[in-house]
Amino acid sequence: MKIDGGCLCGGVTYKAEIDPDKVAICHCTDCQTLSGSAFRISVPTDEEFFEIASGEPKIYVKTAESGAKRVQAFCPQCGTHIYTTSVGDGPKMYRIRVATARQRNDLPPKAQIWFRSAQPWVTELGSVRSVEKQQ
Repeated sequence: MKIDGGCLCGGVTYKAEIDPDKVAICHCTDCQTLSGSAFRISVPTDEEFFEIASGEPKIYVKTAESGAKRVQAFCPQCGTHIYTTSVGDGPKMYRIRVATARQRNDLPPKAQIWFRSAQPWVTELGSVRSVEKQQ
């Protein structure tokens, strides 16, 4: 499936081809902190199927508890996280942040990873009062 998207301010945009069956929620504590939320939703794509169409993302290299390093790419103006990838040479796999895709409504998660770190209330969101828009 072809997708396109970008950051909140429009300063960084991309085009990609992805497999919608690989969309996943990550509940790890790093994703919670980096997103400012309870989880992040992403979809992988190979380097050959990902292209920055405009702008230049700012790069931050995060070191995980395991010692592995991951590139975190985000808009230098508005701070929207666009993707992660590996550090160093070799073929790259990009994990695109689904919320940045224009087609996000067509990309429901198919899996949840690092669920042991999930906030305990995540599975109870259906019972939380909903308001359609800010009042």
